[in-house]
Amino acid sequence: MSNKNFGFGTQIRKSPYFDSTVKWGATGFSVYNHMYIPRDFGNPEQNFWNLIEKAILCDVAVERQVEITGPDAYKFIQLLTPRDLSKLAIGQCKYVLIVNNDGGILNDPVLLRLAENHFWLSLADSDILLWAQGVAVNSGLNVNISEPDVSPLQLQGPTSGKIMVKLFGESIKDLKYYWLKECKLDGIPLIVSRTGWSSELGYEIYLRDGSKGNELYEKIMEAGKEHGLQPGHTSTIRRIEGGMLSYHADADIHTNPFELGFDRLINLDMKANFIGKEALKKIHQEGIKRKQVGLVLECEPLKGPNTTFWPIQKDGKKIGKVSSAVYSPRLKKNIALAMIEINHSDIGNKLEVVADKEKFYCTIVEKPFYDPKKKIAST
Repeated sequence: MSNKNFGFGTQIRKSPYFDSTVKWGATGFSVYNHMYIPRDFGNPEQNFWNLIEKAILCDVAVERQVEITGPDAYKFIQLLTPRDLSKLAIGQCKYVLIVNNDGGILNDPVLLRLAENHFWLSLADSDILLWAQGVAVNSGLNVNISEPDVSPLQLQGPTSGKIMVKLFGESIKDLKYYWLKECKLDGIPLIVSRTGWSSELGYEIYLRDGSKGNELYEKIMEAGKEHGLQPGHTSTIRRIEGGMLSYHADADIHTNPFELGFDRLINLDMKANFIGKEALKKIHQEGIKRKQVGLVLECEPLKGPNTTFWPIQKDGKKIGKVSSAVYSPRLKKNIALAMIEINHSDIGNKLEVVADKEKFYCTIVEKPFYDPKKKIAST
């Protein structure tokens, strides 16, 4: 099924759920990891309320997996990330950073450990498959690196747990935050994890057979009918409320983890070597020159998220940029993530934003903007 207004080509991949998302009302698509992602099911504000009040099902097949296996898979994974993985159990997931030799962030995936030497990196939008294969060439480690036939869906929102029980039975309630389990649904092979890009209670359902995509999507929508499940897309409003990063917007190859306050994801003292270790040590010793902050923007409610970086000024001098901004109908405020010079980054500071030739004030506030302890997602 396709729509003549979409203009799809063969050089960009379609997800296994493509036909179902069109059937359920997807009206706009974006491109992420060389694949189409449905980004519009109507009103983004209604999508937000659907998420926080009931549940939404999101096609995130664009979160491609880099699969790492082989006798040295664990050593190789530790080489890729500054996060200490020595306590990562089989069946556990961790949010990790992948950095280059200068300490710049290349991706912020979720790492899944399926077996002793079997890992998936569930990617944000950048080519880590190529990076990992390149690193492996000269690593001296015995690993196999590929992109498997794996395509995730996100089932997110307060009723997602009830929908999962209907699909998989009561035992699914035992799945802890950031853990995974292998499942089958009417013979469809899956990995289910208690993770997601929403800051709400939620699950990711990793399909391991692309030919079953539309069948799986329809089964979940049917099971969710009595629990208010709606088709949806990842909510910009909710992820900014939760202070969650969008790679290429809030971080890129020129951003280091300390600028984002991600010290907890780095262990400079562990014996294991990792790419970027010396660079990160140097950055840590010298201190950062800029920092990510939360902002409240003092202007009329934004009509949608920003599509360009907005300069931030103090006394007419540019000192940073707004990377992600949106109006939160729950908080009744315009909220934003921004990167600014460290000496202007104190909570309560008032600065100026220049957005599309309009100027307005903003105030630095604590982030995340809502549920800072992430109790909703983790309990």
